[in-house]
Amino acid sequence: MNSRRDFLKKSAGLALSTALIPSMTTFAGKKVKNVGVQLYSVRKEMLADAKGTLKKLADLGYKELESARSDKGSFYGLSPKEMKKTCDNLGLNMRSGHIHIDANFQKSLDEAKEAGQEYLICSTMPTEGQTVDNYKKVAEAFNKSGEACNKLDIKFGYHNHDYEFENENGQILYDVLLANTDSKLVHMELDLGWVVASGKDPLDYFKRFPGRFPLWHLKDMDLQKKHSTEFGKGGVKILELLKNGEQSGMKYFFVEQEEYTSSALESLKEDISYLQKLDY
Repeated sequence: MNSRRDFLKKSAGLALSTALIPSMTTFAGKKVKNVGVQLYSVRKEMLADAKGTLKKLADLGYKELESARSDKGSFYGLSPKEMKKTCDNLGLNMRSGHIHIDANFQKSLDEAKEAGQEYLICSTMPTEGQTVDNYKKVAEAFNKSGEACNKLDIKFGYHNHDYEFENENGQILYDVLLANTDSKLVHMELDLGWVVASGKDPLDYFKRFPGRFPLWHLKDMDLQKKHSTEFGKGGVKILELLKNGEQSGMKYFFVEQEEYTSSALESLKEDISYLQKLDY
């Protein structure tokens, strides 16, 4: 028969071994939450039935939205107030919107304010010319745009493609843009798929420019065709990127699906299902 002393010795040993082994909670990864989507992913569906498509996105589990210009304006035929009310009713947040720096910039800014956006993102290089001097001029224009947005408590930013990672005389043009924009005025939205497709490493940018990328476009890419594909089917390391989100300063990310295996909504369903299974 075991004595009480033996029992206490075994209990003490068990307690010590338990104390030396971190709890499973320590190793448990975080779940992906507040998944966003760039509405260009469902551009045809939004033009055909904006409110119905937003309802379908909400039902899939998407929470954060970024709009894009369309033939019916930035909100697919809805007024900024209608868009905000629809999103509020569905538990969605219109966080950002893509616009151009053009004659309608002030209108885009006013509409963004009315829709309750936090960010206004220039979606394409406003002038032609893949030169260092041109990118310095663009950086100056971006700083001024950022000042205009700040007056309405909106953050201005820029969304890249792949051409910004070309270089002139050994200088990568995107790096010139980063070096010549005020980080307090110009908030970069990093399209991770295009960074990888251009042959660059997003993690390198996170390390060299920490905190500069509060917004992401999260997409997987067929790197040979340079087409987006459903998560897990391409060459972008989705999980690794999410693990380094804090270093980049990521506040929101938006899934962007430009090409589809079957349909836009089926692809977005597959994408969010992939993300919901991740621990990071």
